[in-house]
Amino acid sequence: MTDTRHCYRPWAVLVGLLWAFPAAAQLDQTRAATFFQEAAALCEREGGRLWGVSLCGPMVFADPVTKSIATNQPAPAAPPPPAFGFANAAMNWGGTRWTAISWPFMLAMEQGRGQLMMHELFHRIQPQLGLFLPDGPNDHLDTLDGRYWMQLEWRALAKALGASGAERTAAVRDATAFRFTRRRLFAGAAESERVMEINEGLAQYTATVVAAASGAEVVASAIDQLSKGAQEPTFVRQFAYSSGAAYGILLDAYNPGWTRRIKSADDLGQLLVTAVRIRPAENADAAAKLYGGPEVRTSEEKREAEQKLRVAGLRRRFVESPVIVLPPSRGASFSSVGMTPIPGAGTIYPTFRTAAEWGTLEAASVLMAPDRSKLTLPAPASVEGTTLKGDGWALTIAPGWAVRPGTRPGDFQLVKEP
Repeated sequence: MTDTRHCYRPWAVLVGLLWAFPAAAQLDQTRAATFFQEAAALCEREGGRLWGVSLCGPMVFADPVTKSIATNQPAPAAPPPPAFGFANAAMNWGGTRWTAISWPFMLAMEQGRGQLMMHELFHRIQPQLGLFLPDGPNDHLDTLDGRYWMQLEWRALAKALGASGAERTAAVRDATAFRFTRRRLFAGAAESERVMEINEGLAQYTATVVAAASGAEVVASAIDQLSKGAQEPTFVRQFAYSSGAAYGILLDAYNPGWTRRIKSADDLGQLLVTAVRIRPAENADAAAKLYGGPEVRTSEEKREAEQKLRVAGLRRRFVESPVIVLPPSRGASFSSVGMTPIPGAGTIYPTFRTAAEWGTLEAASVLMAPDRSKLTLPAPASVEGTTLKGDGWALTIAPGWAVRPGTRPGDFQLVKEP
């Protein structure tokens, strides 16, 4: 059975973008073998140094259009999981945990293939390390204050990575001050951010360290990730990549071997504070001026006004207008780029695809409830047998399921027939 929990991850969800690619030909086995060799060389060079176990393991590339696959070891006789090709994830196949990577997504990455493979190989061993946790929403990172303090934290982390001695220590004090200030503003933020950094941040830290050819390249990559992270349209899920890599690399400098001691209940920022033996800067507002705080605030105020208009439009489309409500899906691929919380209603997931017991869905965007208990789409515009189509989506209903009137006039719901 597919380990669908891992389909809700940024590396996995970005695979949703593969729908923009042209139809693929049969998977190139020779080129796949070259990629497998690259992955093997990287994880063999790492040699279990970070986590005490090798990153090497079963890997499969899958093309979602042709259904062709390539494996780095003999494939099991069991049928491949239906998510093959649509998600970069750790999946159970034939009783073995495999690292599955979308072939179109792999080909689309002109750079960073080593990081991608190492990131996903870490997810394969993550449960055995006791470092996989159920994650939740971080909607506060789509607010003005959430984004403001996050960007300041990243700027201070970048400064710390590029500095040494007292200058590095001062930058760490500032970064953690911004971090703790943000978390005090939003109830539950400390825990929800911490969990995402354990789940995704550790994977990205591992990928950054293992894929780099030198210590200088590790630092340069982490700084680049922080800079690019600030350019993302949303930080809701993406933040953990940049933050995790940066905190992990700083912990390497102050507390070598920390990866062998970390527990699932730990917080990367607090680990760094303890390792450096400091207290965060006392006046975060004053420190913010050293990192372009006023400019960041002005930019975020402009974005906030624009975002309110966008969210209002999404609310009209997915909440206030007639809709169809679907049962939850246990696994899906989607794009984390453009994820947008609608306060009180859930989060918009772009480029969403899922195969569930009730059918298959492909949608340009879908509203997922805060507790992931349901999916909502604009009401269908046409029905052709078991296929429903609406504004930006298509649903094929499985046998035993039917569309019935919803709880409001004009609404519909997909239900299991008695």
